Amino acid sequence: MPLNTLQLLAKASGLTATDIATAIPRAGVATVKAWLNGDKLPGKEQINALARTFGVPAGALLSELASTFDPARTKGEHDLLAAYRALNTRQQGALLEVARTMADTHAVGRRKTRK
Repeated sequence: MPLNTLQLLAKASGLTATDIATAIPRAGVATVKAWLNGDKLPGKEQINALARTFGVPAGALLSELASTFDPARTKGEHDLLAAYRALNTRQQGALLEVARTMADTHAVGRRKTRK
């Protein structure tokens, strides 16, 4: 979960990784830090505990996971999406422009080979 709901909730509540780890069953500080950094994902039991800790519905955390890990996407698409989300708005715009140009070039090339 890159700059994710969990990070925002932790910041808004003023809770540290240690505070969160204390409230979550079978989660150490290193694990919570990995969740906050987007390196690992919490399991169902931990998501429910996180939701209780922050006073939000579990669905608020689950919907982000669902949108991040759409099974129709390939691993490369997930990696690309994660990298895109880590960019600032200006960088995202530049990357989209490059991607659109590459897609247009690829489409033109495919049309030429069909003729």
